[in-house]
Amino acid sequence: MPATLNQTNPAHTTDEQPAWVEAGKAWSRHALDWAYRFESYGNDAIESIFGRLGIGPDTDLLDMACGSGLAATRAARLGATVAGLDASDALINIAQRRTPNADFVVGDMFELPWDGYSFDVVTSFNGIWGGCDAALAEAHRVLRPGGSVGLTFWGRGSNLDMRDWFFALGMSAPSVGEELIATSSIGTPGVVEEMLAITGFTNIERWDVSAILEFADEDDAWKAFRSPGVVAPALDALGENELRSRLMPTVEHLRAADGSYRIVNELTCVTATVRK
Repeated sequence: MPATLNQTNPAHTTDEQPAWVEAGKAWSRHALDWAYRFESYGNDAIESIFGRLGIGPDTDLLDMACGSGLAATRAARLGATVAGLDASDALINIAQRRTPNADFVVGDMFELPWDGYSFDVVTSFNGIWGGCDAALAEAHRVLRPGGSVGLTFWGRGSNLDMRDWFFALGMSAPSVGEELIATSSIGTPGVVEEMLAITGFTNIERWDVSAILEFADEDDAWKAFRSPGVVAPALDALGENELRSRLMPTVEHLRAADGSYRIVNELTCVTATVRK
């Protein structure tokens, strides 16, 4: 479920370690808040994609960038045999607790540790973005002929309550802004279709669903909003209090009289199949 952080280029490394390791550390910082406060935004998208792809007892499914295992758990309850990969060991630990019989791995989505033709379905819920063509190539490699991929990402339409939040986050630190621009390109009509076609997928379908976040109060909302790994550089640059003062006003208009929040964002869903 998590978005990438400095993983749009699989060759990118710091002086000491690969980008996916850095991303994993960022996503591990507030893993519990992500798992129990934020990740549920994907529920309707998971249900929609799983219904479209017919996930059930005969399905071998891999969830790439699986986060704390929300989608993997749902697939397992439908009877699927499930595997998942994420860069964050903290998120993988939560996923493994949720679905003990699944095959969860800490690793790099640009170098999947499974053999070719291992799965019927590969999914990635807000985990594959613009610039992640190599991750799609890996998804294609591990799928069986006629297998399917299912993806989600933030939409580009007007129905995005967090638009101003994303803008303020992007302004908070140069590296964050650059990544948000690069990764969000996948939402432009035609971009994901081209990425999939070039990789070898066909029968591409696209539709939108709503992603809903609800919080009891501002503290609850803030703990959720600081949890994505992409926020980590801004936290490091500004500190928690300063970043909170910049981000929370962007969703103040969504706060009800009782102090709670209801935030609705558009998620784009895409499915495609491997050419036989």
